[in-house]
Amino acid sequence: MPIPRARSGTVRAALLAFLLSDPASAAPAAVGGANLIPIAPAELPGFPGAEAAAALDAFRRVCAAPPPALPQPHGVAGDPVALAETCAAAAGPVPDAAAFFRDRFDAFRIARPGADRPGFLTGYFEPELTGSLEPGPDFPTPVLARPDDLISLGPGETRPGLDPTLRAARATGEGFAPYPDRAAIEDGALGARAKPLLWLRDAVDLLVLQVQGSGRVRLPDGRAVRVLYDGRNGRPYTAVAKLIVQEGHLPLEGLTLTRWTGWLRAHPEIAKRLIRTNASYIFFRLAPVDDPALGPPGAANAPLSPGFSLAVDSTLWRYGLPFWLAGPLPAAARAGATGEAGRLVIAADTGSAIVGPARGDLFVGTGPEAGAVAGNLRDPIGFVVLLPRRGGAPGAAP
Repeated sequence: MPIPRARSGTVRAALLAFLLSDPASAAPAAVGGANLIPIAPAELPGFPGAEAAAALDAFRRVCAAPPPALPQPHGVAGDPVALAETCAAAAGPVPDAAAFFRDRFDAFRIARPGADRPGFLTGYFEPELTGSLEPGPDFPTPVLARPDDLISLGPGETRPGLDPTLRAARATGEGFAPYPDRAAIEDGALGARAKPLLWLRDAVDLLVLQVQGSGRVRLPDGRAVRVLYDGRNGRPYTAVAKLIVQEGHLPLEGLTLTRWTGWLRAHPEIAKRLIRTNASYIFFRLAPVDDPALGPPGAANAPLSPGFSLAVDSTLWRYGLPFWLAGPLPAAARAGATGEAGRLVIAADTGSAIVGPARGDLFVGTGPEAGAVAGNLRDPIGFVVLLPRRGGAPGAAP
């Protein structure tokens, strides 16, 4: 979906106002304990790849998006002025997408001292589930809207008397309190504040939706609606699939989404206990599916581009930065490209498990096939960050 050009002036003004709020202006020598080693693009085999135009489209979407609901902390890597200038250039005609990335960015290999692998890449997807706007025997499990007493906390933000590790709070007449955990919410702790948006077939589908953070739900009349992340209770996340392995129910080898969700459905009592062990609980909102070819909005507020949108550690990297994944991706994650030596992707999302400078989660698409790809994508890979130059001129200070 091309970004509309007619409103590019408004987009640039909004983006500049957001980006210029951060005083960072120079390329750091290190990020998150990793060294940034300058490298010439010519030394990166295959750079910028056969799909530079698709990466440019993904970059434009992040440029055109409204500011994130939760602002990134000050000091994240990526000069905001240079990024705003580069976004403005991308909003105009770009005859050669490959030249755009070669000429307007400086490349830095992310080197983690003492690490046994260069970086680690996983995949995620948008599940497609069946559901109903009304409860019934086939659809008993509610998907809840964001409660009106939930206060989301940004990076480093806290409230008086609240454990600083919690990422949300509950507003009370006496101040702030921890938000109820999953088990308490399932047992009715929200009372009248528990407002269902729609109903799914079981708790396993709800878990998949909450783990992925968004999804499409097919209704009985054939319509599809998008269910989007709208906050969480701030409690720590525990991976249920990991618990299944740790308790010896299934081996790690060959553990796919289909296999572990099928096992949960076949063992409902154990499934209930394991799911409730995950204290984290996600709330949602409904939205139309405007473009079926694109994914839901990521944390950067831009629609995710299958194969080209990357979730990064948002406490370290600014949304919109391009990354070169240095190494071949599994064939199924290549979005149609063949013979890749690497992939150019754009930081457009984040996640609680995405921690560190050389850690990424690649959005691979929608539906069960994408789910199978995402479940199998767990690969060591090199990370190269592209930092924009002020003025766009080669040799300018990044």
